[in-house]
Amino acid sequence: MQYIDILVTFFKIGLISFGGGYSMLPIIGKEVQVHQWLSDRQFTDVIAVSAMSPGPIASNSATMIGYSLDNVAGALLACIGVTLPSLIIILILGKLLFKYQDYGLVKAVFYGLKPTITALIIYAVIKFTVANGIIGGQNIVDVKSVIVGVLAFGLMLKTKAHPLYIILGSGIAGLFLF
Repeated sequence: MQYIDILVTFFKIGLISFGGGYSMLPIIGKEVQVHQWLSDRQFTDVIAVSAMSPGPIASNSATMIGYSLDNVAGALLACIGVTLPSLIIILILGKLLFKYQDYGLVKAVFYGLKPTITALIIYAVIKFTVANGIIGGQNIVDVKSVIVGVLAFGLMLKTKAHPLYIILGSGIAGLFLF
């Protein structure tokens, strides 16, 4: 039964999520919470590792959550579940989009989706920072974490440094600061 639950849950997540992996995080988090698969702390750890691992964050997260539930079988089912809807939808929509992309109604739908996707990503960032004690909690703000985050953000904006170097640098800074 758990195999079906994993597959169906992640298929549903993949089917109803728009805007890429980061916009899926609130939905994945809600399903993890509803099913009581992981604690908030475990979930944010999954997101952190998934974000810095190669590949899409949604499939990485699904794979890690599935693995925590039922090893390799759970990982495979969760990954298939979350990616299969995208494959099906993109094949259908790709065909339709090329045919109807210049229609005003199609353009209007995409303009309407953009701010919603942005809001979902911002929500995921805020939830992640609160769950990890970067903001909120006993100290209100973890100054060291905020400094590392602001520096990383600034480097991304001002330099052409590869994100991998910024992630590695942040990890090294963590060794000294925490």
